[in-house]
Amino acid sequence: MMPMLLLEEKQSASNRTPRHINRNLIFNQIRIRQPISRADLARTSGLQRSTVSLIVEELLRERWIVEGTIGDAPRGRKPTGLIVNDKRTVLAVDVHPSQTTLAVADLSGRIATQKQLLLPSDPKKVIRAIVSAIKKIIVEHADCSFEGIGMTVPGRFSHQLKKTVFAPNIGWPIGEIKSRVEEATGLTVVVDNVANACVLSEVWFGNTDETHDIVLVNVSEGIGTGIFVNGGLVRGAGEMAGEFGHVQIDPEGVPCGCGSRGCWETLASNRAGLRYYKEITGDSLASINVLLDLLERNDPSADEAIVRMCKALGRGMHMIGRTLAPSEIVLVGEFTRAWSRVFPIIRDELSSFPLSALPTLRLATEPDTARLRSGVALVMSEKLL
Repeated sequence: MMPMLLLEEKQSASNRTPRHINRNLIFNQIRIRQPISRADLARTSGLQRSTVSLIVEELLRERWIVEGTIGDAPRGRKPTGLIVNDKRTVLAVDVHPSQTTLAVADLSGRIATQKQLLLPSDPKKVIRAIVSAIKKIIVEHADCSFEGIGMTVPGRFSHQLKKTVFAPNIGWPIGEIKSRVEEATGLTVVVDNVANACVLSEVWFGNTDETHDIVLVNVSEGIGTGIFVNGGLVRGAGEMAGEFGHVQIDPEGVPCGCGSRGCWETLASNRAGLRYYKEITGDSLASINVLLDLLERNDPSADEAIVRMCKALGRGMHMIGRTLAPSEIVLVGEFTRAWSRVFPIIRDELSSFPLSALPTLRLATEPDTARLRSGVALVMSEKLL
């Protein structure tokens, strides 16, 4: 089995780094190592004790963290452990074209409850169904203090216009979803493209500090990319930065939802993998997970379909490596279930193209819940900073 590539420990921020990076660093150290004393926090973060003390008192005052258990010490005063306040929660909503997943999560990104909603075929009923499911899960968790709703969507969301501006794979009025949910719940709703949210989550909850330049590639019905450079997300004009999935790879390829042909996502997305399987066997599969089930049973046709899909992923990542030169490319999607099979295919394909430096390829942190935890990161990025 192909081993995952290990990353260096988080580095402390320099004196010139924006203050919020140190807050993020301290909070994340508490999340990972809780309960942890102030002294241990200073040692693991690499920050001065005075800096740690100021940030800790601030986080305690704002109730992001609380004092927990009393630790052991060989002599003197016993240290008090700091823990994340698990009474503060976020409702994470992960929207797909035909289904939506809802989850209640604490500020550490731990998922307490998770439910899946199949969306109605009638476009006029979709948002109503999502709103109803959100209201129901809030009622079922009346003991929780919801900080907000973090919603990830396919396509691009404009924070200036407060609506989705590009969602070629969606056939219902997704642009209305933020205002409709806020009106129905009274909670703050933070919406972003799923790839942007996932790359932000890697900084909040993952093994990547804010000094690294990383690109996250989310493989689903389409392909989305989130770009994190110089300590922040790259959005671009009209917040359209990162649409590598709609860069044309094959001018003679199949039509894409964006109106073009042969875009990267038509060659390397879940839909592409399913299309390859049908071309090989003549049979249609219901989902990418069914294809992966067949792969796990050593089905040769499933293996061939996945190989074609992953080679196309590697070829497309050459665009990213050549144009952005990130230190890491992080992968999210159902296909990562078969990481030991897909990783060497993608790596070898990417390596076959000349690059000045080959980026590290790795799975997202806790890949099974990456998209849901990114909803927590969206809300925290609005409230904690």
